[in-house]
Formats: sequence, C-alpha cells, structure tokens
Amino acid sequence: MASIHDYKRLENNIVHKVKNGAIIAAKGLVSVLKAIGNFLTRRYTVVLVPHSERKVYNLHISVLSMCSFFLVLAGMLMASFWYGASSNNARHTLVSTDSRLKDVQASLDQLRNEVELLLKESRRFETALSGVLSALGTEYQDGGNSSDSGDLSYLFDIREPSEGRLYEVDKIRHLSSYLASATVPIQQIGAMLDSQIALLTEIPSIWPVKGGVGRISFFFGQNENPFTGMYYIHKGIDISTFRSGDPVVTTADGQVVTVDYTDDFGNYIVVKHKHGYYTRYAHLLYSGVRIGQHVQQGEVIGYIGSTGLSTGPHLHYEVHIGSDVVDPYKYINIRSSIAKQGR
Repeated sequence: MASIHDYKRLENNIVHKVKNGAIIAAKGLVSVLKAIGNFLTRRYTVVLVPHSERKVYNLHISVLSMCSFFLVLAGMLMASFWYGASSNNARHTLVSTDSRLKDVQASLDQLRNEVELLLKESRRFETALSGVLSALGTEYQDGGNSSDSGDLSYLFDIREPSEGRLYEVDKIRHLSSYLASATVPIQQIGAMLDSQIALLTEIPSIWPVKGGVGRISFFFGQNENPFTGMYYIHKGIDISTFRSGDPVVTTADGQVVTVDYTDDFGNYIVVKHKHGYYTRYAHLLYSGVRIGQHVQQGEVIGYIGSTGLSTGPHLHYEVHIGSDVVDPYKYINIRSSIAKQGR
C-alpha cells in the first residue's frame, strides 16, 4: 500500500509538469504573436523611378498597411455588390408595381366606361318608366331617397366628390338610390297588372275553342238564315273547325247554370260569370260539366258537335250582359287590344 508521501510526490510532479507546459505554451504564444507583429510591421519600400531625370520616389509600406488596404478594398467591393443587388431588386419591384398600376388604371378606365353605359341605359329606363306611369295615370314619388325632381336628371349634375373618392362612385351611389326608390311605382304597376289579369279571367276574353283553332263562319248581327234564306239577327258567332270532337273551353271563371238540349241549340251549356256576364256554348257533341260546377277560364266544358239545328260541326258562342246580347268577337279581342296598347 502506497504511503502518503508517494501520493504527495506524484501530485507535485503533475503540478510541476502542468506548470512547465503552461510556461512553454505561453512562451510559444508570445513568440507567435511577436512573429506576427514583426511580419505586420515589416516594411517594404516601393521605388518609383520616372523615365525622366526627376527625383526617385520611395514609398514605404508595411504589411499591416497592405492588409488594411486590402480589407478596406474587400469591404468596399462587398458593399458595392450588396448595393447593386439591392438596387436590382428595387428596380424589379418598381417595374412590377408600375405594371400593376397600369392594370389598375385600365380597370378604372373600363369601370368609367361601364358607368357611362349604365347611366345611358338609366336615362332610357327613366324615360320608359315615366311614360308607363303617365299612361297609367300614376305620378312617381321618390320616397325621399333621391333629389326633389324624382327622376335621373340629378345624376348628371353631381357636385365634385370629396377628396379621396372617385367621381364614378358618387354617380353609382345616386343611381342605386334612384333604383331603390323606383321599386315602389314598379310594384304599383305590378299590382295594377295583377288586378287587370284577375279582371280578364272574370270576363269572357279568350277564344272558346282550345288551342285557338277554328275560324268564324257566322258573325254576330244581321245574317242570312241558311235554312230559310231570310235575314235575321244572329245573336252570337259560329266557330267552325270542320270536324267534331274539338274541346270547347269556358272563356271566363264562373259557375255552370244550365246543361240542356233544345231543338235549335242542341246540346248547350250556359255559364254565369261575375259582373253580370253569361256565356252560351251550343251545338255540342256532348258536355263535360254539370249544373252548379265552378269552372275556370280555359277549362274544357264540352266538345264541338252538330246537334240541334245545324248545317255541320261548329260551336255557336254567345255573350250576354244581364238581358242584353253583345258581340262576343269584341271580348275575344280584349287581350290582343291590351297587348297592342302596351307596345
């Protein structure tokens, strides 16, 4: 077993070796630093000899000065390269931004053109709406959403918009306000048309043969009796399709009050309508309704035949107002007359 003195001796040896190693390393580092210092402080003489007989110039340069010069030169080159790259990126960015600005300007120009077209169509709309309202006897009310004039004239006298707002934006805003206020008279027109359509379904106003087929072979009024050859008052119109079995429709909403047969009318139907109207459909092959049945305009109620006093298949059609007999042809033309007035 080693004694304490042996361990102490070993410890002293280790400390001594470490100390010597540190001294040697420090001396080596000092020597390296001195060598570097000597190298950097080493001076070189550059002799500039002119071709003439002038004085020779001696330029003394140390290694440290040359290293500093090359470091500064390298820094300047790197800074120049970085600046060039940054400038190139900035130029590309400016080119891209300029292209986008041109696209935006083109879009704005197109928007302005579309706004002008929209305003042009708005003038036509305003003129047409005013004409329709005038024809219907209705005055336009702006509802407080637009100018006092109640039309589009204020759109073309808009004041200069505030800074930061497009002129076209104000025009579109005013146009939107006008169109919003114009919905009221348009709704009124729709309500009037609905009521008119409802009225047309309550009075005899359509062709009594389904599909509009056939032609009038005998008109209302004075005609020559085909059986006696004498003139008489024909109280309806005769519609011929030159065949039996074509469907007959009721010309207005109503209620069937008569389904009967007589020697002169043959099989016939009478329908009672609102406002005191009655219609008769005679010489039917057979009927398809019963007394008391409610029928709608355009509903099939029977079929063309040649029953009763008849020279061939046809429909005898009458329109009565109370106890008076009127010309059915005038009522058949009601819808076409309204359509012509609308155009």
